[in-house]
Amino acid sequence: MESGQGPAEQSASDSVVQVVSFSLGEEVFGLDILRVQEIIRPMEITRVPNAPTSVEGVINLRGRVIPVVDLRKRLGLPVPEHEHDPRERIIVLKREPKPVGLVVDAVSEVLRFPREALEEAPEMVSRVEGRFLSGVAKVRDRLVLILDPDAVTAD
Repeated sequence: MESGQGPAEQSASDSVVQVVSFSLGEEVFGLDILRVQEIIRPMEITRVPNAPTSVEGVINLRGRVIPVVDLRKRLGLPVPEHEHDPRERIIVLKREPKPVGLVVDAVSEVLRFPREALEEAPEMVSRVEGRFLSGVAKVRDRLVLILDPDAVTAD
């Protein structure tokens, strides 16, 4: 990867990458821990008329209005028809000019792995468009799709 691009570029150690891992269906994804502001339980979402289909609406998080994106819809993954899972979470990303929330099925753990385990994302990985990925990491005999937070939250 080129310098200045990709997960955990600003970490204290350039040899270790740290990501918050989470699931959407059977897929395991990761987001650069330095871009995650916080992880919260789902709360009341106010719908916004004429918003893109992936935008669930907005939430009031301690006095700040934050848009919330359904990551399954944004990535073009199937949306289950059953009720929300109690493990569902909203990952609030640091983003200018204001944070954005991403609805995910479940947050797993913080993964640490050597930078060498991270490869550039192929054009198409699984059912997720490559434009949303900054890389793919092999961690403990599984693949973790590392999302590009800027691409996922772009208008």
